[in-house]
Amino acid sequence: MSEDRAASAIRKASRRLIPFLVLCYAVNFLDRVNVGFAALSMNEDLGFTPEIFGFGAGIFFVGYILFEIPSNLALHKFGARIWIARIMISWGVVATAMGFVTGETSFYALRFALGVAEAGFFPGIILYLTYWFPRESRASIVSLFMTAVPLATVVGGPLSGMLLGLHGLGGIAGWRWLFIIQGIPAVLLGIVALRFLTDRPKDAQWLAPEERTALERRLEAEAEDTRASGYAGIGQALTNPRVIELGLLYFCLVVGLYGIGFWMPQVLKTFGLSNLAVGFLTAVPYLAAAIGMAIAGRHSDATGERIWHVALPLFVSGAAFAWSAHAGPLPLVVLALSLATLGIYAAIGTFWSLPTSILTGTGAAAGLALINSIGNCGGFAGPVIVGQLKGATGDFTASLLFLAGALALAGALALHFGESERRRRRSTGAI
Repeated sequence: MSEDRAASAIRKASRRLIPFLVLCYAVNFLDRVNVGFAALSMNEDLGFTPEIFGFGAGIFFVGYILFEIPSNLALHKFGARIWIARIMISWGVVATAMGFVTGETSFYALRFALGVAEAGFFPGIILYLTYWFPRESRASIVSLFMTAVPLATVVGGPLSGMLLGLHGLGGIAGWRWLFIIQGIPAVLLGIVALRFLTDRPKDAQWLAPEERTALERRLEAEAEDTRASGYAGIGQALTNPRVIELGLLYFCLVVGLYGIGFWMPQVLKTFGLSNLAVGFLTAVPYLAAAIGMAIAGRHSDATGERIWHVALPLFVSGAAFAWSAHAGPLPLVVLALSLATLGIYAAIGTFWSLPTSILTGTGAAAGLALINSIGNCGGFAGPVIVGQLKGATGDFTASLLFLAGALALAGALALHFGESERRRRRSTGAI
């Protein structure tokens, strides 16, 4: 009966929390990468070279990384409701201010400030989901949450193309309208989050008392098991080789994620397309990714297998990036980029079930933030290296091959982590 009550609480929590969090993350991701669409006209207006744009796109992650761990520890201390709302309101203000960039210095400064404002949002949500959902359902739950990213691009690509079409309205450039309009929803959703989110099951008045109790007991029993076989302290989480390895894996994955996120519009633009056509075409790979991501997460939970659900899609994605570098005609390039994008997103949802299986308590708050921080160094390195390679060679061939290599390495690290973790758990008697 207790299991039935817990299952009922999980279903209710999923229906209530996931749609809202998906919407928040979709807005978050769009505000982070819409600079890739703005670049279609902003770079010419402001005289930005590929090197300037790549550095500005990447410097976001410097601010993000510096404040990531403190932000996640603050969420664990003050509660998700207040801290997530704070993050969303502050990033919305800065995202809107991007519409007033005047040159290289202000571009760098505001991209850095946007990273500071957003720090802790994603790992904070991953931590928050561990407060509500047991480990056997996390791959599908995280995958559902992270469908926000491809869905944001499915909607945001065409929307960004249309907003660029507002060029000249009120004497304002279209790329400025893009930043201003797309920054406002974050502020509004942050205000809603203050009233809508519930910190933990015990605080949820929308659950029956028996459901609250059953879910709390199940999650606490799981946390005790993780404390016995995993890492619960801050020091353990920040220094353990398994956690560091997951950070390096995520670094390589994020190189591919943001390398393509920031640069895909410009890759497609080389075929002579209009901005609106680029927006709609960009939606195609991300629509495939959204579908594949949900299926992969559900299949991983159904089978209980994690490692190959991360490694195999990454190998496919790496091969597809390598293919896209030589695919030739536009339809084949779009197909190759669709497979590459699908592979990245099929892997990423299941990836986040790996650290939550070995971390709990303040160790989870610190460890998840550390993994995300290391990973997001790839968000800085990827766009910068792609920009440098594009500037040096004049086309995207070398850049796409670089992304392919990073994802192949990520797949290899996933396999190594799986084998190392199996050995560690055998030695501790956990399996």
